[in-house]
Amino acid sequence: MELVAGKKEHDSNNNTQPPASDEDRERVALDLKAGLHPLKHKFVFWYTRRTPGVRTQTSYEDNIKKIVDFSTVEAFWVCYCHLARPSTLPSPTDLHLFKEGIRPLWEDSANCNGGKWIIRFKKAVSGRFWEDLVLALIGDQLDYGDNICGVVLSIRFNEDILSVWNRNASDKQAVMALKDFIKRHLKLPHSYLMEYKPHDASLRDNSSYRNTWLRG
Repeated sequence: MELVAGKKEHDSNNNTQPPASDEDRERVALDLKAGLHPLKHKFVFWYTRRTPGVRTQTSYEDNIKKIVDFSTVEAFWVCYCHLARPSTLPSPTDLHLFKEGIRPLWEDSANCNGGKWIIRFKKAVSGRFWEDLVLALIGDQLDYGDNICGVVLSIRFNEDILSVWNRNASDKQAVMALKDFIKRHLKLPHSYLMEYKPHDASLRDNSSYRNTWLRG
């Protein structure tokens, strides 16, 4: 996949592009001058590791640790090649890749009105699907890409779970288009069942993956 961000043919009026900030333009100009390949967005990898069976007063937010940020194709590959592979991570662990300025929290201002598509995989295959989603996100290949906040890989005991977070759970067209893209991109069977859950529902039941609202 070519990771140099460019305008996609499927962009439409439903996917309004926010104006680039002066900081973004300066970053891109400096990267180009240095002979690098700037990404459309700057991204941050985060990591969460919780001790199973141990309850502490430490909040979930305090457990989220920033690993590294990057804004070019070259910097991404340097970071990614040094990350532990999903198959080597203990359970329960979460890896998060989010656009800069968005923390992987339901309460974050970019996430609070959104939700996530949930895809459950056998542990033997999750790493490949995670990499495919990561490359699609940083390469700006996702439909309604500016509605996407980030992606998460959750390592659990009996399965691994991928989730794609979007900004607006009430935009049904964008939500369903995202589901269709994920299925196409990951080459999942049309009958493969995905689940969607708004973040406000997760806040109410304090659960990421239980009691999902929509299946498709």
